[in-house]
Amino acid sequence: MSGGQKQRLAIARAIVRAPKILLLDEATSALDSTSENIVQAALDAASVGRTTLVIAHRLSTIRNADSIAFIQAGQVTELGSHDQLLTNLNGHYSTLFHIQQSHPPPDNQHANIGATDRSSRSSHSMSRRISTSSSTQSTGETRRWEDEKNQKDQVRFPAPSLLRMLKMSAPEWQQAVVGGVSALIYGGVQPTYSYFLGSFLMVSFLKDQEEVKEKTRAYSLIFVGMFVLSLAVNVLQHYNLGVMGECLTRRVRERMISKMLTFEVGWFDREENSTGAICSRLAKDANMVRSLVGDRMSLLIQVLSAVTVACTLGLILAWRLAIVMIATQPMVIICFYAERVLLKAMSKKSIKAQSESSTLAADAVGNIRTVTAFSSQHRILHLFKLAQDSPRRQSIHQSWVAGISLACSKSLNNCVWALSYWYGGILVSQGYITSTELIQTFLIIFNTGRIIAQAGSMTTDLAKGIESVASVFAILDHVTSIEPDDPEGYPAKTIAGAVELCGIEFAYPARPDVVVLSRFSLFIEAGRSTALVGSSGSGKSTIISLIERFYDPLCGVVRIDGRDIRSYHLRSLRRHISLVDQEPTLVAGTIRENITYGMDEASDAELEAAARAASVHEFISGLKDGYGTWCGEQGIQLSGGQKQRIAIARAILKNPVILLLDEATSALDMQSEKLVQEALERLMVGRTSVVVAHRLSTIRNCDVIAVLHKGLLVEKGSHASLLLMGPKGNYYRLVNLQQSKQQMTDQCSQK
Repeated sequence: MSGGQKQRLAIARAIVRAPKILLLDEATSALDSTSENIVQAALDAASVGRTTLVIAHRLSTIRNADSIAFIQAGQVTELGSHDQLLTNLNGHYSTLFHIQQSHPPPDNQHANIGATDRSSRSSHSMSRRISTSSSTQSTGETRRWEDEKNQKDQVRFPAPSLLRMLKMSAPEWQQAVVGGVSALIYGGVQPTYSYFLGSFLMVSFLKDQEEVKEKTRAYSLIFVGMFVLSLAVNVLQHYNLGVMGECLTRRVRERMISKMLTFEVGWFDREENSTGAICSRLAKDANMVRSLVGDRMSLLIQVLSAVTVACTLGLILAWRLAIVMIATQPMVIICFYAERVLLKAMSKKSIKAQSESSTLAADAVGNIRTVTAFSSQHRILHLFKLAQDSPRRQSIHQSWVAGISLACSKSLNNCVWALSYWYGGILVSQGYITSTELIQTFLIIFNTGRIIAQAGSMTTDLAKGIESVASVFAILDHVTSIEPDDPEGYPAKTIAGAVELCGIEFAYPARPDVVVLSRFSLFIEAGRSTALVGSSGSGKSTIISLIERFYDPLCGVVRIDGRDIRSYHLRSLRRHISLVDQEPTLVAGTIRENITYGMDEASDAELEAAARAASVHEFISGLKDGYGTWCGEQGIQLSGGQKQRIAIARAILKNPVILLLDEATSALDMQSEKLVQEALERLMVGRTSVVVAHRLSTIRNCDVIAVLHKGLLVEKGSHASLLLMGPKGNYYRLVNLQQSKQQMTDQCSQK
């Protein structure tokens, strides 16, 4: 949704609740003038009879408040009504009010920038209302692009090739060989141990005590030797395969992240490629490659080795009994397999049943501000309790199933034991085998069957691992539709900056039936400024995204300097373009790193000059660590206005040929905005500038103003030429609407 659409939904949520206390934090900052008038009237009506707290930058919107508190540096410096505060000619409020009166209309932004932060205007009421002047972060305008075919269906990836995974481990072939041989040796240890254990058990039946001591000593040494051998081969196996697996994991993650950084922006907009999903693939799915190639391969080698040695020893010792036991081993394997798989499946079902409550809890914690603001704690707890009913019923049902199934498994296993002992006893009585051979054969084949069952119980994990690995290779095999480093692309060493959009048709795949731009054509001359105006959702930010080539149009072409933008080497082209968004994103680093982001080199003097031009140097200098201050994840440690000024400083430092401004000063207070606007006006001189704006007074000096309506270019011209169209013109009506609001404000001020 666009910024205005999101803001109107939040306002509707507040109005429908009919609260006693209404808090408005720049509640209409992202709305166009037409929508703002309607919403403002609704807010005025909603505030009647209620305690209303309004945060405002535009003082004209709160002149009717019962009490106005002016806050500076965390202190209330002035308090009173609008008229009372104006009597103090040297006061902060009076000074700021007269600045706004002498500046272009208070409801408008400054030259070539987008929608300003605006507050809801408080109407007269019997209750006490307070309006606070402060800075806040405005709502940004974002677009979501989900995959057309897989929007609702679960994505299925082709199964990965084991040979391909092994090839990726080729640099560690030496570790793979050592680990594989160690696993092969360890696989034969278990049947050998069972053989000697059977022999040792029969020692207790000997009558000669000296012979018992001698054989006990001998078998003890054998078991010690097997211990040493098992320890050695296990260390070699797990160390070498572990090294191979970790190197493979690192290699896969590096390839994944380097590959993803080349993907088109639309790929990240898909639901299955959300931030959480991508992090999960990097953390878990990439590690699953190591598990499949290392752990699963070693387990497979061990099982094959154990089965080969066990069957060979069993047939050598007592082939008649071995054949019968081998024939019944599937039943033993099924029993062990059923126990493990059933318990694991029950655990997964229990976890899945808890997913609803977990999702509810995560949603509540993630939106704790909203939950607290609407006092919905008891409602959340009630929903959480209801979400637990289904897991409880499933747990009771699973308990019955587990009890019956495990009982059948145990009894069947005992029946197989009884059959083996019964037949073995017959063979002993008839002299075909000795009692020692009976015990040895039984232990060898029985324990081997258990090993096979344990390995078989991991098939579900193996299937899940294959699916996870498939998602990894889906990333590695994905061919981006917008290649930033196309070797055949035209290198944009220098550009003039002429931009042309010709016959553009565009619709987001999430809503393919809603056309955002239709037959849209616009030519932007090099070195001149062009403003885009229109209602929320008319396609202004989409044009910015097309110029940046975040997306490609369905039809039509975008040209820069007469060349199709798709023919450029995109990374070199973007070096000449700067974007200041309404909702800027900062990386988790220092302020210095954020301002110099994307720059190869920048001196301290250039950094400070850009910060001063963006009116942010004083703020940064006042911090303890200065430019080394940590911004936090996505700049969470900074306010909206501070983040926006840092983003503007970043654009100024880049010194671009093409400057894209999408509501670039919406989160700034009036004084900072005035300084930053002057800096931006200086920056725009001689550059191709594309400005998204709601406040028309800010773009009256632009060379060209393009008026959009529902994805169509309805008017184009300078400010003066568009006004000559008269009342029938869209631009004329928008200007007239905003001027009418200003005249009403001036009349109220005179009274």
